[in-house]
Amino acid sequence: MNDFYKDILIGAIFVIGLLGFISGEFIISSALFATAAIASNVRVNSKRLKAGQFSWD
Repeated sequence: MNDFYKDILIGAIFVIGLLGFISGEFIISSALFATAAIASNVRVNSKRLKAGQFSWD
């Protein structure tokens, strides 16, 4: 799966979470927001690690 499809998937999860929040499904939307945030952060950190920009400072 390339980066474009991963971006689309993370964006779709975020939008579905937003729609769930609007409709009142707060538990489901919270889980979807958390999933989108964690997936996005893992992806960004793995790119930094591959590029050699990761530091513990």
